[in-house]
Amino acid sequence: MSRTIFCQRLKKEAEGLDFQLYPGEVGKRIYDNISKEAWGEWQKKQTMLINEKKLNMMNPEHRQLLEQEMVAYLFEDAEVKIEGYTPPSHPGSAE
Repeated sequence: MSRTIFCQRLKKEAEGLDFQLYPGEVGKRIYDNISKEAWGEWQKKQTMLINEKKLNMMNPEHRQLLEQEMVAYLFEDAEVKIEGYTPPSHPGSAE
């Protein structure tokens, strides 16, 4: 059975995650406040970040960096900056 939450990233009601995918307090916040859709978007960004910055998930500093980026992206409306990658511009946006 799916659950609906108010997604803080998308600023709308959306389908919540089926279970907590990330450990600890941050994971609980994500489970309570982030939709499947927004989590899926983050997973793509995360992969690009790991590849671009050559992050090693065995390295605690790298994991911490990734967690900071994740929290900023999901909860603070930040965009993930990936060098050499330009997100497609949205038509009608003033840029």
